[in-house]
Amino acid sequence: MFIRQESFYSFRKNYPVIFGLLIIHFALFVWMNFLPGGQLVRNIGIGYNLAVANGEWWRLITPVFMHLTIGHVVFNSFSLVIFGPALEQMLGKLRFIIFYLSTGIIANIATFYLGGLGYPPHLGASGAIFGLFGLYVYIVLLRKDLIDRANSQLVMTILIIGLVMTFVNSNINVLAHLFGLIGGAAMAPLFLIGVKPYHMYQHMHEPKEATFNPNRWKNRRRNKKYFMTTFWIVLGLLVVIGLLSNLL
Repeated sequence: MFIRQESFYSFRKNYPVIFGLLIIHFALFVWMNFLPGGQLVRNIGIGYNLAVANGEWWRLITPVFMHLTIGHVVFNSFSLVIFGPALEQMLGKLRFIIFYLSTGIIANIATFYLGGLGYPPHLGASGAIFGLFGLYVYIVLLRKDLIDRANSQLVMTILIIGLVMTFVNSNINVLAHLFGLIGGAAMAPLFLIGVKPYHMYQHMHEPKEATFNPNRWKNRRRNKKYFMTTFWIVLGLLVVIGLLSNLL
């Protein structure tokens, strides 16, 4: 479910929404940091509660796509690559992008109303990423038919690490993380109507195999090895990027 073995081409083909979001993430990052007009783009799009109060409502949306530091854009994009594909496959392209943007907007609305007019400028896809975690939390707790035990444990472990990092790092928008998570869990029942387990969607696109597969046990051991490798890679990157983000 979270093991990525696709080629660049197949990833782009199978998950066009996530691929498009990644392009936007890095295009805006490069523009804001290295190209002419980048400072203007940042000033116009960054989340700023006082400006929202003065009618610049688009600032509830645009921060979801913007990142200023390399650690920030890599962390959020990596999280999207790992945890987004299964949900794009299960929800479908339209429902996935609506859900993703809705949780990001909810996170920014919460920041506006609860943070107050003096809240510092903020940006990043973290609220929407935590919205995906909120959906997974709902699945793990109330839709166990959609996820297996191993992936449930992985999701909850990464979520706990993410929440700890939220309160440890002083540069984090805590309100966006928490209300992205809450918003994702709250909207989950509506978006999961008619959804089937991820493995069923995978089988629809895979060629039929022979009834007897002499390598089936070897494949299972290999998949378990891939799962554990992915787990430790994700865990290590989360910790390292979280620590580095304090320095950037």
